[in-house]
Amino acid sequence: MRCFQFHNGDKKEEPKTTKSNSAKSSFTDGEMRQSGSDCNSQDVSDTSTGSRGRSQFPVLSDRPSNLRAFTFSELKEATKNFNRSTKLGEGGFGCVFKGTVNISEDPANKVDVAIKQLGRRGLQGHKEWVTEVNVLGVVEHPNLVKLIGYCAEDNERGIERLLIYDYMPNGSVEDHLSARSETSLPLAMRLKIAQDAARGLVYLHEEMDFQIIFRDFKSSNILLDQQWNAKLSDFGLARLGPPEGLTHVSTAVVGTLGYAAPEYIQTGRLTSKSDVWSYGVFLYELITGRRPLDRNRPRSEQKLLEWVKPHLSDAKKFQLILDPKLEGKNALKSAHKLSLVANRCLARLPKTRPKMSEVLEMVNKVVEASTGTGNPQPTLRSTESMSTFEETEAKSKRRFTDVKIGDAGWLVRMWSIKLVKTC
Repeated sequence: MRCFQFHNGDKKEEPKTTKSNSAKSSFTDGEMRQSGSDCNSQDVSDTSTGSRGRSQFPVLSDRPSNLRAFTFSELKEATKNFNRSTKLGEGGFGCVFKGTVNISEDPANKVDVAIKQLGRRGLQGHKEWVTEVNVLGVVEHPNLVKLIGYCAEDNERGIERLLIYDYMPNGSVEDHLSARSETSLPLAMRLKIAQDAARGLVYLHEEMDFQIIFRDFKSSNILLDQQWNAKLSDFGLARLGPPEGLTHVSTAVVGTLGYAAPEYIQTGRLTSKSDVWSYGVFLYELITGRRPLDRNRPRSEQKLLEWVKPHLSDAKKFQLILDPKLEGKNALKSAHKLSLVANRCLARLPKTRPKMSEVLEMVNKVVEASTGTGNPQPTLRSTESMSTFEETEAKSKRRFTDVKIGDAGWLVRMWSIKLVKTC
């Protein structure tokens, strides 16, 4: 195996010549990047004019990091030599193990951690590993998984590359939405997860002096801690947003089928609105309990957005797409309001999608309405975003309103809940 020295983002890359209108992609039936431990040399470096010749995260490399460097022997001991009994799962990065490590001078002060061991996938895997270190080493937010440290060490097998995170005992949102799950996420929990995930994206997009585009937002990358707080994880495909004066970053097309925004798939032009689209897909996951792409279902039900499309015209049809695990009128009303937020995120034109801060404001209103507090009408700050959304919820004289959503720009007539006066 070829060895790659660990660097913190300061290594210069060769200029790329990839054109955005012929973006290189790595589509598969599940993920658009290869998974497991197979070799994957797909080049996903930024190729916009403003980023050529620079490393992926040059801004972050100069920032102080509190990450701890672990030795490989420490991690072998923590995982009982990476015993299968400690294995939590396997993803695009490699295998993940549960372990216990000491993070202070007190030998008795040990904490549970999740340890990712990079699969033998060559340069691409190393890039993703470096990206995780660069991003999570300098950003911190309650709704981002905390990276504790890393390991980069040579041994007889080559170079070992590992990442050590806070352990998330309640797994991923995808786990709990699965039909095989023994637990069921109640409505209130799903709404909280929607809030937490939105807060994480708002932080990445708008609350720092640089912008990070997640690029692989999906339910399996949203983990739940002991208190069921949702945290975004797996930043291996993250990218810095476009420099000032540029509208997008051009990259090879990677991510997960079913979540990727149509304009990104078609052109390779990446913006924060790509994450907004993925978030809209995720909201329909929470509403329906179904995956965005499920080859095990009948052909007409395999693609989530296509399946929900004919069910959005009225209340009776909408109820047919509601997750059977959610029951009651309150669940139906809240799910409908959440679908309106999803539809705004799934606008065909990226410019017409709201920013994540606006999306969060709408989700907050849905939560307030579900608990009977605050103004039950979800709203947006911007005038442009208000027009369609307010027509659907606030103008009770109109029974229907036209809303364009979806990767084909299809037109649906959204049903609105009648306003009932109470004494």
